[in-house]
Amino acid sequence: MDRSTRFQRTISHAQDELHSFRTYLRWMCVDQSNIWTTTLSWFLFIVLGLVVPCLSHFFLACSSCDAKHARPYDWVVQLSLSSVSTMSFVCLTSFVKKYGLKRFLFFDKLCNESEIVRKGYTAKLNRSLKIVSSFVIPCFLAETAYKVWWYASGASQIPFLGIVWLSDSVACFMELCSWLYRTTVFFLVCVLFHLVCNLQVLRIQDFAQVFQVDSDVGSVLSEHLRIRRHLRIISHRYRSFILWCLILVTGSQFTSLLVTLKATSELNIYKAGELLMCSLTLVTGLCILLRSATKITHKAQSVTCLASKWHVCATLDSFDVNDGETPRTPAIHVCQSFPNVGTDGESESEDVGEEEDDLDNNKLIPAYAYSTISYQKRHALVTYFENNRAGITIYGFMLDRSTLHTIFGIELSLVLWLLSKTIGIS
Repeated sequence: MDRSTRFQRTISHAQDELHSFRTYLRWMCVDQSNIWTTTLSWFLFIVLGLVVPCLSHFFLACSSCDAKHARPYDWVVQLSLSSVSTMSFVCLTSFVKKYGLKRFLFFDKLCNESEIVRKGYTAKLNRSLKIVSSFVIPCFLAETAYKVWWYASGASQIPFLGIVWLSDSVACFMELCSWLYRTTVFFLVCVLFHLVCNLQVLRIQDFAQVFQVDSDVGSVLSEHLRIRRHLRIISHRYRSFILWCLILVTGSQFTSLLVTLKATSELNIYKAGELLMCSLTLVTGLCILLRSATKITHKAQSVTCLASKWHVCATLDSFDVNDGETPRTPAIHVCQSFPNVGTDGESESEDVGEEEDDLDNNKLIPAYAYSTISYQKRHALVTYFENNRAGITIYGFMLDRSTLHTIFGIELSLVLWLLSKTIGIS
């Protein structure tokens, strides 16, 4: 790719790969490309994200309603959704304003990637919008059914428009718009993090091919340093969002558990339905963040295993070639001659697991490095991989599986402590 073509790919224009995504942001009213859209974006955020939830809680509490229409947990729902949506909106606007949409999604770096990575990342961008819809639409339909039932069954008498059915319709519509706006903004930021992590997964999978061909240590090291740099950039941009998301979701779930375990609490689908939907939404978004972070961290750390296997195969072949006493098969086929055996003793080729790829499998590597790369260089490269593990970090803490176990242990300890204080579990 020549310099002019590479420069053209970094320029943002109306019909580039992000055209559909910009249209989606415009319809979501979070596009801030000019002063008018910025004003509209902040106006809708203040109205749907802050004003409507406050009015809904303080004016539609319906203290005189019957047991089915009372909303004792509404304050937890409104506070939880508004807090995470506010954090998501502020982070999204600051990201786009500071970096620009194309730079924020790393599309300006695709000119240096292979065609497989470019096509794969563009496909995942288009699929990311479907992921948001697949999470939001089912929850929105359930929320709509509940709100329509709540208003249609005579739960409130809102006199501000003078006509009861018109007042209820306006209030129901505004509540649904507020719920949809807050939930979609939160899921959008989570899916964007999932998207940029998928780009690094594609790059690492493409990077793994260097161990299948004759490559020099310098090019391998240079490419890995570039990947580590991009992972540090992603970690730096998203670390505050992930940390605050973890804090807010934990606080929301802890509060929900506390108010539902009170002796005077009455739990049924009418009272706690919205609280259940809110908890499901927040936990799902948090799971998207943690799963994406741990997946890219696992892939990045799998490079160490792949490099070690490559070093072993090259070393075995070099010994076989230099041993003049016993004739051996050609060195390029030595590692291929070992059978790929699974844990149950059967051939690995018969049943390959879905989780295996070029980074994490039991197949030996045909070694080409013994003739062009010295043992010292290969050993230095493997040592570098072992001492420079890449991945998503939060203020220095690596988000890997051990970190997830720690988070799960802390959450479980909080739950058990709360249960011991409420229902007497020891």
